[in-house]
Amino acid sequence: MKFIAGLYLFTVLPAWIYLANWGQYAYKGMAYNFGRALIWPAIAFPSIGGIISGLMWLLVIVAVLVFAKRQ
Repeated sequence: MKFIAGLYLFTVLPAWIYLANWGQYAYKGMAYNFGRALIWPAIAFPSIGGIISGLMWLLVIVAVLVFAKRQ
């Protein structure tokens, strides 16, 4: 698992450099472009963005159901 996380972070670095220097939002600064570099697959492949947002909603719904106070 650490290898996969390291490999992913290794791919974030070139994405960050590209987005910060030549990307559409290069004028916004390094921190903004680092945030975009962290989710570069969703930027490169828009359908993955829909999948990620669906998973986030699913996590929120499950968290509400699990942590809701029971009466």
